[in-house]
Amino acid sequence: MFKPKSRSKKKKSTSKNEATLTLKEQLAIKRKKMRERQELISFASKTIGIGLLLGLILFLAVGIKAAIPGVLGVVVMGLSYKYPRQALIGFIIYVPFGGTITYYIGNSPILQLAKDAFYIPAAIGLFQNLQKQRLPLILPQGIKTPLFILLGCCGITFLLANVAQQFNPPPVKPFAAPTKEFPIGMGILGLKVLLGYLPFISCTYYMIRNKRDFLMISRFQIVLILSCCVLGLIQYILLLTGICEGTDHLTGADLFKATLDARCYFGGSLVYSPSQGMIRLPGTFVAPWQWAWFLISSTFFTFATGFSDPSLLWRFISLGSMAMVFVNAAISGQRIALALVPACFVLQLILTGQVANLKKFVPIFGGLVVLLGGAIVSNPTIVQERLDSFISRWNASPPYAFITEQFHENLKNVAGPFGSGLGRATNSARAMGETKLVETYYPKLIYEIGIVGMIAFLVLVTILTIICWQTTRKIKNRNFRSYASSMWTFILFISYNTYYYPLDVDPVAVYYWLAAGILLKLPEIDKLEAIEAARVQATEEQGKKSKSRIKRKMVST
Repeated sequence: MFKPKSRSKKKKSTSKNEATLTLKEQLAIKRKKMRERQELISFASKTIGIGLLLGLILFLAVGIKAAIPGVLGVVVMGLSYKYPRQALIGFIIYVPFGGTITYYIGNSPILQLAKDAFYIPAAIGLFQNLQKQRLPLILPQGIKTPLFILLGCCGITFLLANVAQQFNPPPVKPFAAPTKEFPIGMGILGLKVLLGYLPFISCTYYMIRNKRDFLMISRFQIVLILSCCVLGLIQYILLLTGICEGTDHLTGADLFKATLDARCYFGGSLVYSPSQGMIRLPGTFVAPWQWAWFLISSTFFTFATGFSDPSLLWRFISLGSMAMVFVNAAISGQRIALALVPACFVLQLILTGQVANLKKFVPIFGGLVVLLGGAIVSNPTIVQERLDSFISRWNASPPYAFITEQFHENLKNVAGPFGSGLGRATNSARAMGETKLVETYYPKLIYEIGIVGMIAFLVLVTILTIICWQTTRKIKNRNFRSYASSMWTFILFISYNTYYYPLDVDPVAVYYWLAAGILLKLPEIDKLEAIEAARVQATEEQGKKSKSRIKRKMVST
């Protein structure tokens, strides 16, 4: 009887020490949180003070339209630099709602770049921390050489074209009005559009620390997609019921032009002329084209979470979000969304190997089919209009013929092997000089940075695609591997897509690099989960052994 009693005393003293240690840890955590809170309040107060001072100066010099973005810009940039991880999450939130926020605040040109107030300071702050810890800044390491080669090509283009045009402008054409241009600024902005979000790969990689962070980002993306699609559907209903006027009351060519005057609560310019069969909705974005590519990219994210999330609830939510993407693709009036959303779904089924798992999702897909079937039956004219519009557009200008024509035209008109200048075919740079509209991506690169630069960019994305595929093959966990396969399919599709220029425009300009960052992190999370599972199993086995040992001793006594 003595031995068990002594053991119980020992257990009590040990548990008491553990409780004391836990209390100390709790106090230390509380003190740390209090310090962080005080630091945040102090830093935020200083930042707001500087922002208000700048806002006052801008208000007196320019007016209220410049003052509000100025104050918000200083506050956001300061906090983003100090807290990069939270800023990057804010950046991901802002991207799909940027168009709506821009027009609600006042449609200032500064607000078009507002998302970079989150991204650029956060990236600088994060990279400074990485340098201190001696961690690699460029990920994956395999893209370093092609990236430096591409930057070298861009540097040559900048010197031979942009700088030369700045100090030796071309002669003014006869009868043309003289225009002031800033080719150097155009080149800087053109380079930012081309490669400015590539560091977001590293930002995403280091932002995700474990499985919990990964699930938070993947589910957060689903919530954003679902929210935007619901707003897109509300926008269509408001136009359909006449609460928003649209463009059907206009005459002539105005019936077919997207205009900001017809804006319907969310997003920016739209066309809604149902009498002419012309509908182009912007959803929550500035322009209808951006909304179309948001829906296309959302197909990959909803598919990934729908087939790989460990929670059945989140799988249902994700597949419901996918259904909303399909509905918005049909009502948006965007032919490319109507064609590519289902095509991308089928492509993922094949490339990710989820065709074999379709039996598990028969009830879910049954519900989706009923939902989409009901929408089609209740609105047959709308679906028929979209299909007729798509077929007529294809017959008038097939995509393959259009792309071929764009290649021929830009190869003939480019100034030299290193291009006509960075930003010369970038829409967002048109405020700094004359730009050319090139509606296909690789012909646009040929015009801007020449055939040499275009090949360098193609090599960069090819190596990134290969590395991402190899990374996917390393993942053992079936759910992680399924998600990575969907991200790889997205990277593959965007890397070689030349129709339109999604890599220049939100949201694909951000989501492409976001997908790469998530994918590259998954093998590390897979290893951490395997180690944790092995540790838990070892602990359980140790517990079983100790229990059996105690039982044997008690029996022997």
